[in-house]
Amino acid sequence: MPKNDTGATIFYPDTRFERLARRPGGVEREVALEKAQAAVDDIKPDFYVWINHEFDALNAALAEIERDPGDKRALERAFHSCAQLRDVSGTMGYELVTFIARTLCDILEAYIAGATYDKEVVDCHSNAFMFARMEQYRHLTPEQVPEMTQGLLRVVEIASIVPSKTGK
Repeated sequence: MPKNDTGATIFYPDTRFERLARRPGGVEREVALEKAQAAVDDIKPDFYVWINHEFDALNAALAEIERDPGDKRALERAFHSCAQLRDVSGTMGYELVTFIARTLCDILEAYIAGATYDKEVVDCHSNAFMFARMEQYRHLTPEQVPEMTQGLLRVVEIASIVPSKTGK
């Protein structure tokens, strides 16, 4: 076992995953990446249908929250749909959607933690999503629309303030 400068012995556990990774065979990294990219390219045509479905689910949950801002289940559903959009859209070339979803996820997390619901904040993000879904803007990066992205970040900063449990 190797020693470091402090005299501590460094050892690495031999896990099942590490043993499997060292086995002969498998696929080279470049080949695996090419196969993964081909799989992503195969599902890209269906992605627009998926993203519209996910937006519908998000909007339905946001409508429920508007009616009852204390509805934790609706908040959780909205967060789940928003997180799906955040986690998948960038892979499919919708970086702006990922950015907007990330900022809305931050706000939804704050609402779940007890921040006061603000309809205008949610409407701002809904409008940004509509913008990002339009054909001419669909594949823009956040850097290409700095006014919008900086505005959304400022909204998150303001809206994500969670009141203390003591009310102070």
